[in-house]
Amino acid sequence: MRVVVTGGAGFLGSHLCESLLLDFHEICVIDDMFRGKQRNLETCKTSAAEMGIPFHVVMKDASNPESFEIALRRLGGSVDIVYHLAAINGTKWFHERPDLVTKINHDTLVTALEFATSQGARFVFTSSPEIWGEQTEMPLNESNHSIFSASSMHQRHSYGASKYIGELLVHHAIRTHSIDARIVRPFNSYGPRLPGDAHGQVVSMLLEKCLDEEPMEIHGTGNQSRCFTWIDDIVKGIKLAGHLDEGIDGSNLTGRSFNLGSTIETSILELVNLCREVSGVNIEPIYVDSNPGDTYRRLPDVNESEHALGWRAEVSLKDGIERTWAWIKNNSSKG
Repeated sequence: MRVVVTGGAGFLGSHLCESLLLDFHEICVIDDMFRGKQRNLETCKTSAAEMGIPFHVVMKDASNPESFEIALRRLGGSVDIVYHLAAINGTKWFHERPDLVTKINHDTLVTALEFATSQGARFVFTSSPEIWGEQTEMPLNESNHSIFSASSMHQRHSYGASKYIGELLVHHAIRTHSIDARIVRPFNSYGPRLPGDAHGQVVSMLLEKCLDEEPMEIHGTGNQSRCFTWIDDIVKGIKLAGHLDEGIDGSNLTGRSFNLGSTIETSILELVNLCREVSGVNIEPIYVDSNPGDTYRRLPDVNESEHALGWRAEVSLKDGIERTWAWIKNNSSKG
């Protein structure tokens, strides 16, 4: 198949591309490298050359229709699936640049959806559990309401609100244009290449502190929990959502939303202690103020993913942290 992956040079996108290549798909990445990195695609380029499969990269803004026109030409004039991952993620971004977060997340989706519709291509939208905001009823599924605090309090929900609106637009396209679209919601994915800078995500941020032998920071009490999910498990679920013509139970997948996450809750304090254990860096963490709008728990209901996709997270958190720590040590420029 011929596949377009927006945000393909990012953490999740680059891992998805590597896996798609193993299935001998021809891929065109669209990424302006705002958060994506060309080095994230080195394995893809090498593998594609060895396998004799074309692999294309369009380094342009995914909100610009011209980017998709170029991708279409490079793929020979037809596209089967569009995986839309382009977005700005990272809690610090949500608070500092809600204008940029909402604009990019909205505009890239609209352009990608219009392109997929024009080509009759299947569309897979990577949404987020952030769509539920500060919902406290668990596990999270389609019966849960989204709860956002007043916008005057903080801007944390710029990301979650943009993803919620994105899901609305996907369903609108299904109703008005009969596009075959599916939605996936990765829960706290982690692994090699996950950004660990100030605008990154918690697992890599903690392990980077271990690498520097500096105290890890715990926001609030550390009792808040997440369901951390290994990157390869997430990628497998995204691919299933894109490749299956119908569910393994015979159900229609168009318009369905699939939570992709471990169902094992881990507190931030437990995660910190696991990072200390795996890294061997036994420095006491420091406690800082909690992030405004940060939900206390986030547990996915994965029944839809299990029954329709045959998907379930498999890699344990300890195993995944060990693999991530090994990668960080081997790829660090600091040592």
